[in-house]
Amino acid sequence: MLPRAPLLGAIADDMTGATDLCSTLVREGMRTVQTIDVARDLELPDVDAVVVGLKSRTAPVAEAVRDSLVALEWLRELGARQFFVKYCSMFDSTPEGNIGPVADALLDAAGADLTIVCPAYPANGRTVYRGHLFVGDMLLSESSMAQHPLTPMTDSNLVRFLGRQTPRRVGLVPFEVVRSGVNAVERRLADLHAAGASYAVVDALDGSDLRTIGTACAGLTLVTGGAGVALGLPDNFRRNRLLRPHAGAPEPPRIRGPVAVIAGSNSTATREQIRVTSERYPSLKLDALDGNAGALASQAATHLADGAVLVYSTASPEEVARVQERLGVERASRSVEGGLGEIARRLVEAGARTLVVAGGETSGAVVSALGIRALDVGREIATGVPWMTSLREPRLTLALKSGNFGPPDFFLKTIEAAQ
Repeated sequence: MLPRAPLLGAIADDMTGATDLCSTLVREGMRTVQTIDVARDLELPDVDAVVVGLKSRTAPVAEAVRDSLVALEWLRELGARQFFVKYCSMFDSTPEGNIGPVADALLDAAGADLTIVCPAYPANGRTVYRGHLFVGDMLLSESSMAQHPLTPMTDSNLVRFLGRQTPRRVGLVPFEVVRSGVNAVERRLADLHAAGASYAVVDALDGSDLRTIGTACAGLTLVTGGAGVALGLPDNFRRNRLLRPHAGAPEPPRIRGPVAVIAGSNSTATREQIRVTSERYPSLKLDALDGNAGALASQAATHLADGAVLVYSTASPEEVARVQERLGVERASRSVEGGLGEIARRLVEAGARTLVVAGGETSGAVVSALGIRALDVGREIATGVPWMTSLREPRLTLALKSGNFGPPDFFLKTIEAAQ
């Protein structure tokens, strides 16, 4: 018997973004699988949601649009009833894209003419007020994202910023409308649509706002946002008796064995996590200029007997700038991602069975190097980070973490939980 068609089909612009969304959907009662790119050749289990993780956040615009359209076509073939475009809660992109061009193309392909835009994730300190994105108490433009090496975010006004990426009209659903409830949001969306808007940036300050917004999106073919918006989507299917209860559903099997932590994110959070972990476990740094991945992998493998080893390329903004000046941005990125992917493959060959990976680009490089095509999603370790188990060989347990996620002792606690 063929698996039941998924209710929700989602497209995420990087691996950890996909994982973050999966975590939210599972927490809200949807059995979920994450695939790495389109996986037509795989037999997927019976699930409520399929999340396609792409590597399109920093890809050339045309490539990001093409890959997103292919993913949408596959999700439509699977029979999904609603589609979700997931981007980072930092909305990180460039003035040229990729969020606007991808959303434009998917709106057209889905036959839709209006969607929301809401990267808010209050549980992780991301909120939207008057169309401005905040990180904690700071405007996005005043946060560390202003110095991001690939997508520096120097404008926190999402209406204005998205307006540079698309020729379509962008409107706002302000805070007071959201707090007035679902019907008020629906009326505001209808008014914006009548005025010719294709995008509605929506304010959100807490989880109740996100649930209101999600409920108001029940009639939209395509929804865009951060993982937080997905809080309200499962209940829409539940109210229509489409989402089955999964009480007592088995947790994906955990594959026990030595732990390898692979960190490529240069975020402040990951740098602190590395510092804390280095005080307890063997820690080795990949040098993008020396190209020492092979030797480093051999050295790291000797430490698996200690139970865990940390390999990282994470560096300060000044060091990143020096490397990019020597190699160029794209070559530096390829060098680091390729090196960390190779190290992960070698460590698995040496016996590592749990991989904890920090950074969206790094996660994409690691799962690609290991040939992983799909992941069964389990319980949450921390907000936005679930345990996941590969569906095919090599059978591994993974935790794919956005660079900005997790407390300082995240790696330590994850290592302890895995052993």
